[in-house]
Amino acid sequence: MLTTEKFAELFPNCKDPDGWVHALNDVLPEYNINTPKRIAAFIAQCGHESGGWRAFSENLNYSAAALNAVFPKYFERAGRDAEEYHRQPERIANVVYCKRMGNGNEESGDGWRFRGRGPIQLTGHDNYVAFSKDMGVDAINDPDIVAEDKEVALKSAIWFWNKNDLNRYADEGDIKTMTKRINGGYNGLEDRMKHYDHALEALES
Repeated sequence: MLTTEKFAELFPNCKDPDGWVHALNDVLPEYNINTPKRIAAFIAQCGHESGGWRAFSENLNYSAAALNAVFPKYFERAGRDAEEYHRQPERIANVVYCKRMGNGNEESGDGWRFRGRGPIQLTGHDNYVAFSKDMGVDAINDPDIVAEDKEVALKSAIWFWNKNDLNRYADEGDIKTMTKRINGGYNGLEDRMKHYDHALEALES
């Protein structure tokens, strides 16, 4: 059983451990995330992705130099002056996510409207549409609900989790493959595995 005390020890930077634990205990069993290995893997992966269950809306507050380093395809190599976008998250999102994942053009504002939110960063118009349809949530007219409502936030992560059959890797304790499915690579693997080991120990104690 996941308790507030255990969760706060695992993720000391979480701003509302009690609220998250209540939401987790209510929502996870509905979607078969219901064993110590599955719960530990879920909270560990979400914990890494959200900076310790703390940040649930994508931070796009990049400097001009960072834009050219992180997104050269959309700035330096595209001949776009990054200085004009320095520390302007909304404009940056509308460039970086323009005409991707079902988003419209830069002027549509879809990049910002459907930026990453939730514990596993639901991103892009098409993913918001599919999530809303599959989970019975209206995240199209109110995208911020994915970051602000704990149960909806969890459901967005669970939607991604089940879509990618991550319980299978959780049952095998295969955090490396699971990370590849979530991240597209192995970014933060050591931190994810550390969180998993600590969470599993707490859940089984």
